Amino acid sequence: MKEDAAGARQATLELDTVSTMTRCGPKGDELISVIIPITERPEDLQELHREYAEALKSLGQPIEFVFVTEPWRREYAHDVARQSHEGEAIRIIEAAQTIGEAALLKLAAEQTEGTILITSPAYFRVEAASLINMVKRVQAGADLVVARRWPRRDSWLNRLQTSSFHWVLGKIAGGRLHDVACSVRAMRREVLEELPLYGDFYRFLPVLGIREGYRVEEIACPQHPKDSRTRVYWPGVYLRRLIDLLNLFFLLRFTFKPLRFFGMLGSGLGLGGVAILGVLMLQRLANQPIANRPMLLLGVLLLTLGLQMFALGLVGEIIVYLQAPYRRSYRLADKGKGEA
Repeated sequence: MKEDAAGARQATLELDTVSTMTRCGPKGDELISVIIPITERPEDLQELHREYAEALKSLGQPIEFVFVTEPWRREYAHDVARQSHEGEAIRIIEAAQTIGEAALLKLAAEQTEGTILITSPAYFRVEAASLINMVKRVQAGADLVVARRWPRRDSWLNRLQTSSFHWVLGKIAGGRLHDVACSVRAMRREVLEELPLYGDFYRFLPVLGIREGYRVEEIACPQHPKDSRTRVYWPGVYLRRLIDLLNLFFLLRFTFKPLRFFGMLGSGLGLGGVAILGVLMLQRLANQPIANRPMLLLGVLLLTLGLQMFALGLVGEIIVYLQAPYRRSYRLADKGKGEA
């Protein structure tokens, strides 16, 4: 075991050296960095790398592959390091602890020098040839290009889950995007560096990019045959996705005006409590006993919750006000981008 670990570390160091040498292409060439976080259900990473590399080499630009992993998935990264061919630009980056996919991508972006970044999960989603068109769209002026699996080859259950998710997402952020769950994207590196990402919010990167004024495009990419199997998750996964959507709704609508969100909730709860207490007061004036009425407790509870919601909104407004001088809520459009 120790010999295997030492061999993997040596292979990683050798590949890092090769990567540094290979990144230096002809003057003016843009380095393309392919970032693959090794998180859920990793497949044959050697095959994934081989297909992607063969397709991207036709662009004639320097390319590097960056596999970024957490400690509990390191064996997959070591397999790539040991079995990669000599001369292939591959880097292995390992986080010291479990940090989530968004943080892994941020970490990888900090360690790369590519001007164009391609991100992909550690399993097949679209045909490798689709990456060429995505890179060309970025070079033509797009800031972020999102792959849409189309036509779909998977089961009706997978398509139903995707359409349901995007129906809810469309109600929250607009119906412009159709497959944010694909996670195969090409972008300028500043998009990944500047957008605030944390937790599982990487799947909503295109939505956040549109919100921040980046030029986001979605192109149809043939679905990979290995992405066609039916997937059914544990109920907790669907619950987390629902919570993420609610979180996205709050961030998109009320980031700079939290009092409106908490004020609406507080108004509803407070008015409900006032109405209940008002009815009870009239009944008490009519000599009806109310001391043992559950509605009295409910009315007091609703009124108290309403006041607390207002207080939370005011605290949020104070935080936004104090942070406003240090946070830019706009970006200047690049008028010359994409002009020939």
